[in-house]
Amino acid sequence: MQKIKELITDGKTKEAIQLLNEYITAHPDSDEAYYLLGNAYRKEENTRMALNNYLKATELNPESPAKGAYDMMIRILDFYNKDIYNP
Repeated sequence: MQKIKELITDGKTKEAIQLLNEYITAHPDSDEAYYLLGNAYRKEENTRMALNNYLKATELNPESPAKGAYDMMIRILDFYNKDIYNP
């Protein structure tokens, strides 16, 4: 997992996503892997995939840091949406 974290930090998200998908295939109950996958997608600005993976991590472990990441992204989206509809 440390290597994957470094890849995400270094902006090598495509490689990290590939490794995480392989890891999840072998370890489908790893909330940490789904959390990191959410981080990689967030860094790629793929909001939908980030949120989906944060939710999966939270389903597997309600104490996962993915809960905070999910809540933060929802607050940001709510803020942006309010600006769009209230010029």
